[in-house]
Amino acid sequence: MKTHRPPHIYLNNQYYFITSVTYQKIDHFNSNLKKNLLKRIIYSVLTQYKYSLDAWVILDNHYHILIKTFQGKYLARVVASIHGKSAIEINKIDKKIGRQIWYQYWDYCIRDEDDYFRHMNYIHHNPIKHGYIQSIENLTYYNFSSYIEYLKEKGEEWIRNCFMNYPIIDFTREEDNL
Repeated sequence: MKTHRPPHIYLNNQYYFITSVTYQKIDHFNSNLKKNLLKRIIYSVLTQYKYSLDAWVILDNHYHILIKTFQGKYLARVVASIHGKSAIEINKIDKKIGRQIWYQYWDYCIRDEDDYFRHMNYIHHNPIKHGYIQSIENLTYYNFSSYIEYLKEKGEEWIRNCFMNYPIIDFTREEDNL
């Protein structure tokens, strides 16, 4: 039996950052219909396993989610369920039954509060990184991210402080620093 190296460590009541990419990075989620479908499936599966969804973004060929596990041992099953259900539905829409949609996923166990907020900011900056929008000011125009939910719940000042206190070093452009 082949084992994953390094081994996955799944903990109960722990935050994880999940990244998943489509097979060959094909833009399978290239419409609002398909992105909304993936969003509904993510919410449904996480609810089924009593996981919470803290931040998310869906792009044409990948997604990122920041979740909190209930029982960590089910994390791989949760991702497999999201992928299986979304692949079936996307293939129905595209009339391509049996086509491979997902390639793989990566999970990362969040270490502390700084790590949590940097990953949340990374998620919310992702539409900028990939050119879907041009600036932080335009994030409200990207509907497939939890950014708008945070803006409504926490307010603009909280978000600005979050971006300032937990910067994304790997790609935040100088003009986007708040």
